[in-house]
Amino acid sequence: MTPPMDLWQAIAETITEATGKPFTVRDHQEVGGGCINRACRVSDGKRAYFVKLNQSARLDMFAAEAAGLEAILRTNTLRAPRPLGYGSAGDQAFLVLEYLETGHGGRDSMVLLGRGLAAMHRHSTPHYGWERDNTIGSTPQPNPPEQDWVRFWQHHRLGHQLELAAAAGYGGRLQERGRRLLEVVPAFFPGPPPPPSLLHGDLWSGNYAVLHTGEPVIFDPAVYYGDREADLAMTELFGGFPEAFYAAYREAWPLPPEYAVRKTLYNLYHILNHLNLFGGGYRSQAETMIDRLLAEAGR
Repeated sequence: MTPPMDLWQAIAETITEATGKPFTVRDHQEVGGGCINRACRVSDGKRAYFVKLNQSARLDMFAAEAAGLEAILRTNTLRAPRPLGYGSAGDQAFLVLEYLETGHGGRDSMVLLGRGLAAMHRHSTPHYGWERDNTIGSTPQPNPPEQDWVRFWQHHRLGHQLELAAAAGYGGRLQERGRRLLEVVPAFFPGPPPPPSLLHGDLWSGNYAVLHTGEPVIFDPAVYYGDREADLAMTELFGGFPEAFYAAYREAWPLPPEYAVRKTLYNLYHILNHLNLFGGGYRSQAETMIDRLLAEAGR
């Protein structure tokens, strides 16, 4: 369905205000935008921008994404598309981003990505969570300030997803074993608590690219402050990243041996989220991960 013309006018006004230069949408083309949003490239014949579209009820999701991109950019560590603004017109919400031409990168690009992510993770704050709630995909992601990382992960990550799964009808063994896992989460953190690192939050292989210059870029964040291992763990889901990335990250900031077990604890959050977003195909994977973690904890 073609969006109404007043949407393009609203987008043009947002770009004009952000850049200080008059802009008129003369061309708009649908591009790949993932499974949550529609996306398009808008142009006035000289300048181009990337626009995400969704229902007007999703405006706050776009506001949080823009804030997350700004948080990443403020670290001056990794490239991310600069947000120009967001708004709504009729029943459509939109987010306008810098348009970046992607290309192909090799080992050097992956080294830059690994080093850059480690540098981004060095940016910290006194507590876990973030300045606002946001979304992971389209699922609400609560980010209340919390001093205790174990409690944060128990209640605002795994517990939250298990509650959503129960509401969707995924009960029985998943919930029974899931509740037992929540009780033993402290067992996976025998040492000092991790520093609160600025996390991308949704860093799988579909959320990074390489520009034509060879510079890596990350996008579609679900930002919060948490254990850096959570970001690294997700990079190993859904295909993983090239080895040069991991070697460069470990050289910049080595990972503790406990990461080998904790990465399953962290990735369970994303598998539960996929269960809640896309359905029962992920249920058995979630249950297998829970069983593995309970066995590690001696339960």
